[in-house]
Amino acid sequence: MPRRLLADLADVVGAGHVLTDPAIVAGYLTDWTGRWSGAALAVVRPADTAETAEVVRRCAAAGVAICPQGGNTGLVGGGVPPADGATAIVLSSTRLTRLDGVDASARAVGVGAGVTLAQVQRTAAAAGLAFGVDLASRDSATVGGMIATNAGGIHFVRYGGMRAQLLGIEAVLASGEVLRRWRPLRKDNVGYDLPGLLAGSEGTLAVITGALLSLVPPSRSGAVAVVGADSVAHASALIDAVERAGMTMQAAELMTAAGLDLVHRHGLRRALPAGTRFAVLIEVAGADVGELAAVLDRAAAAAAVLDDTPAAELWALRERHTESIARDSSTPVVKLDLTVPAAAMDAFVATVQELAAAAGARPILFGHLADGNLHVNLLDVEPGRAEELTDRVLRAVAALGGSISAEHGVGRAKAPWLSLGRSPVDVATMRAVKRALDPDGLLNPGVLGL
Repeated sequence: MPRRLLADLADVVGAGHVLTDPAIVAGYLTDWTGRWSGAALAVVRPADTAETAEVVRRCAAAGVAICPQGGNTGLVGGGVPPADGATAIVLSSTRLTRLDGVDASARAVGVGAGVTLAQVQRTAAAAGLAFGVDLASRDSATVGGMIATNAGGIHFVRYGGMRAQLLGIEAVLASGEVLRRWRPLRKDNVGYDLPGLLAGSEGTLAVITGALLSLVPPSRSGAVAVVGADSVAHASALIDAVERAGMTMQAAELMTAAGLDLVHRHGLRRALPAGTRFAVLIEVAGADVGELAAVLDRAAAAAAVLDDTPAAELWALRERHTESIARDSSTPVVKLDLTVPAAAMDAFVATVQELAAAAGARPILFGHLADGNLHVNLLDVEPGRAEELTDRVLRAVAALGGSISAEHGVGRAKAPWLSLGRSPVDVATMRAVKRALDPDGLLNPGVLGL
């Protein structure tokens, strides 16, 4: 059967886009962290929605699972097939790269699922507009994957995540039928919000092939500051002072001494004095450096370095964290994306540091402070202790009333802990939705624990 199915799929997408060579396929079977790998019959790369629908229909008829994959920049194993995926294919959106013209009057653009974030940003900028979501992985992260995980990014505090950018969606259901809701309307209150449902569904409900994205006016001026703080609470107070001064918060990113020392060791110039316990990067729109400096001075900020936007050198301190962490760990990094209530943030940071020290690991924490989203990175974790340490951190988050997943999704990595983030009724409801849209369980099996 596999050989016949692959021949059928080659008839649909072309023989050159049904990949079976182990050397080529390998890159599609392991996620960015290196911690999650799977197996598949082949990698299939359709060119458009019609080909995607036919691939889904033929796989469904053969009882073969489908694992949608975008840029494979995910961090929770949600974009790779299961380890026992001998009866699964990876459906890559690499060729779903159509880019419609920008509708300037509606401030919208239609794009294929395989279009990268950087391409969306350039297209918007060429029309005098901007896109509200930004990530460090902008050159490789794709729209389909970002929607599937409801990616947030550095400008979430102002614009929200991918769900908030969706005006419409095009997706192939498990039956092979095409769902297309495609109107550039800000208010369209007819029935269920299906685009919103697919955002964050991690490929378990449909294969996203395109999206109609909302665009925003660009910020014409702004300022960036990297400011030292004694605690997370102190850093949060600085953010509060800036917002109460009437400035438009564009980003607010937390960094720790350990993270700053790491990026400095990997080549970046030190911006704040050595020994600074925490630093917060604050970017505001519609204000200049002098105005931001005055607010920070009134708020009794410690050492600070400021620059006009885009302030690439200051932003590098934050954006080089991920790369430096990956280069510095002797084992695959345990990456946990979490939300913690503001009042519990300092206690949580101390707890993570204690848990890591007890396990002989190095903790590097950073994240989007204004929305409570921390990225916990545990370096040099003994492979046999990764699950144990993950369990302890996630239970600490749940005990504090936080969320075990802020913006990276649940994927395969956090599926065993789904009950920490959702009640039994909540989980049962999600499973009912899954059964209704994918009754045979062929779309990304195992992801989300559903």
